[in-house]
Amino acid sequence: MMTVNPETETQVEQLRGWYGDGRDGTCPTSDQWRGVLERSPASPITLINFFKLRPVADYPDNSAEASNGLSGQAAFDRYAEVSVPAMQRAGGRFLLVGPFEGSFLGTPEDWDLVAVGSYPNTRAFLALYTDPDYRAAFRHRTAACARQKVMVCSG
Repeated sequence: MMTVNPETETQVEQLRGWYGDGRDGTCPTSDQWRGVLERSPASPITLINFFKLRPVADYPDNSAEASNGLSGQAAFDRYAEVSVPAMQRAGGRFLLVGPFEGSFLGTPEDWDLVAVGSYPNTRAFLALYTDPDYRAAFRHRTAACARQKVMVCSG
């Protein structure tokens, strides 16, 4: 039987409250949050992000952006304007940000952008997701992306 850490569960609930439950693929699920939260806090972490952008951003109907026809790229740019400095404040850095050119080996995939971000430790990574400016900007990422995939690596 798996032991439940009450501190981890409190953090998971807080992150779900800020970002959602992840069932729609726009943010991590509870199990995915737990996977990160249960890592060694001092362990370096690298994330490989794959993004497929929408032709037109998909904001909720009641938001100011919903009626302006903002492109997915423009919405993603709004997210990046805030997320890049927030990442740097948290201690992270990008190893690569660039257009996806195709698959070399394995099943072909269709993405627009790849971003590889590295953090000195799990605490720094979580500092990004708890940053109030980042949390406010995350809605632009959600609106921008038709789909996304994020892979977690040690180191």
